Amino acid sequence: MGPEALAAAVLDVLTDTAARLRPDEELGASVADITVERPKNRDHGDWATNAAMKFAKRLGTNPRELAGDIAAGLEQVSGIASVEVAGPGFINVRLDAAAAGELARTIVDAGDAYGRNDALAGETINVEFVSGNPTGPLHIGHTRWAALGDAIGRLLEASGARVAREYYINDAGEQMRRFGASVYAAIAGEDAPEDGYKGGYIDALGERVIAELPTVLELDREDAITQVTEIAYRLQLAEIKASLDDFNVQFDVWFSERELHAGDPSRIDQAVDRLREQGHVFDADDAVWVRTTDFGDDKDRVIRRGNGVYTYFAADAAYYLNKGDRGFKHKIYLLGADHHGYVARLKALAGSAGDDPDKDIEVLIGQLVSVNGAKLSKRAGNIIELVDLREWIGTDALRYSLERYPADSPLSLDPELLRKRTNDNPVFYVQYAHARTHNVGRNAVDAGVTRDAFAPELLAHETEAALLGALQEFPRIVAFAAEERQPHRVARYLEEVAGLYHRWYDNCRVTPKGDAPVEPVHGTRLWLNDATGQVLRNGLGLLGVSAPERM
Repeated sequence: MGPEALAAAVLDVLTDTAARLRPDEELGASVADITVERPKNRDHGDWATNAAMKFAKRLGTNPRELAGDIAAGLEQVSGIASVEVAGPGFINVRLDAAAAGELARTIVDAGDAYGRNDALAGETINVEFVSGNPTGPLHIGHTRWAALGDAIGRLLEASGARVAREYYINDAGEQMRRFGASVYAAIAGEDAPEDGYKGGYIDALGERVIAELPTVLELDREDAITQVTEIAYRLQLAEIKASLDDFNVQFDVWFSERELHAGDPSRIDQAVDRLREQGHVFDADDAVWVRTTDFGDDKDRVIRRGNGVYTYFAADAAYYLNKGDRGFKHKIYLLGADHHGYVARLKALAGSAGDDPDKDIEVLIGQLVSVNGAKLSKRAGNIIELVDLREWIGTDALRYSLERYPADSPLSLDPELLRKRTNDNPVFYVQYAHARTHNVGRNAVDAGVTRDAFAPELLAHETEAALLGALQEFPRIVAFAAEERQPHRVARYLEEVAGLYHRWYDNCRVTPKGDAPVEPVHGTRLWLNDATGQVLRNGLGLLGVSAPERM
């Protein structure tokens, strides 16, 4: 019996009690209104609920008396061994071993689907993250969002949402011109433009451009810079895609800013007209404005200057509307620590477009990441590159450590710790637990232990009760992490499961000792072992981290 089934049982008993206490009124509650949690002290039972304290006033009774009525009813429910009332009205429930142990078979039978839920079924969500300019390599800040954004997408999908992971390519405007001019200068042996891009990667791009366009220096300078810009842009974007792919991050959509400027009228022109139709666009001082202060922005925003040139806000507006046109009601933006000013602006934009700023758009701001002892990129000269970090720390350790903390907390990574194969390294600790489940399975085969026998009532050791209780929580952890956009909840949960598994391993044998015969308890424990491995594997998968079978 899991928390959902127990909540339903509590509701049934509570409904009967309410009918007796208030026969002329309906309780008006659902399973979602019943909170069932694991008690912090497992000596208090397997599950606890505060339902009596929550509904006592509504039913005109004392919380402890109501708790007693609920407890009496729950004691009649199959699978519940005992019920106790504690404090002012908490209800502690202990399951019988068979009911608790049945979970092991449930998990193994569900396989990769265990933990998936429909909490967000029917929602269509666009998650935009990383979106680094195609004028240079991805750096450590992009790395954090790459890991978190991908994990958030996986969690949303696991909770039933339709998700698009999107990368916005800032490939229009003056920055692209400066980028191309910088590469051309490297080819021509000139100093980089004063406001241009520098670093070894620019020199390397120049060499690759020459390989594709050997006559580049024979062309008219402006024509040459235009062609160099396009070739270098394509090469740099391909490098960005490759570095993300190596980091186990894939995007469903690569959206070019140039698409917003193309056509007559362009999508930006159309966006301004649509916002005007919503009644939030006005003309003043020879410019076109959006009245974003109507939606909490600190000032109204110019969308087109007096000279007819559109602002960045115009592209933001067109892009936002385009996401909605593609069927994405909810939009999540993951932005860096230097983008706090964008939050009010984007929410005001959503309101101006006719959406609900509190529901249809979400802006997550990530804090800075530092790396102890890290050296700046030899190619870029002033940043720590994703490629260098991944090669130094490893994809699994880097992803897991970035996802292990809330996005809004500053983070300092210790590469030497993350490279260690010890229990001090959190990702090793979890991966080792998973590998150990496979080792136990291999030893079981050698000893003649199979899953043919399953007697869940034999899973009665205290470490088995604790492990089963944690495994039961996985679907709810996934749903909560998805709803709150917090992958670190899954990482910390996996560490808890790994610790409980290691303690169980130290106390309960899956294979018989010496020449002792194989008994039903051994096969039953193999189910629990394999169920634990499945949960660890599923959880690591949601984080984009591998689950090795041997370590």
